[in-house]
Amino acid sequence: MSIDRDTFENTSEDELEELSVPDHVLGFLAANEDRAFKASKIASQIGVDEGAVSTALSRLKDRGLVDHKATSWAITDDTERLEGYSGYERATALFNEQLGKENKDSWREHAPGEPHPSVENKR
Repeated sequence: MSIDRDTFENTSEDELEELSVPDHVLGFLAANEDRAFKASKIASQIGVDEGAVSTALSRLKDRGLVDHKATSWAITDDTERLEGYSGYERATALFNEQLGKENKDSWREHAPGEPHPSVENKR
C-alpha cells in the first residue's frame, strides 16, 4: 500500500501498522462521504489491490459501515455505528492529521437552503 511522503515521515510505525485495509477503505470513504465509488476506484486511490478492497468492502457492509448499490459503495450515514468502530477513529485521525480537521461551520456557510431535488424525490 502506498502512502504520501508526509505521512511516512510524520506517522509512527505503530500507527502505520494499525491501519488495516478496511481502515484505509473506510477512511477514504469518510473523506469522500458525499460520493459513492466502485471498488476499483477505491483501490486505485488508496494503493491497494482491488481484491483486497472488495473483501474489505464486503466485511464493512456486514458490519453496517458502508452502503452498497449496484457497483457503487459509500460510507454509511449512521454516525453512531461509525463512532463505535475503532478503525474509523484511527483512519479519521490519520486523515485529519494529513488534511486538517474539517470545519463544519465552514460547510454550513456554503450549504444550500433547500435539499437537493434528488433528496426531495425520496420523501
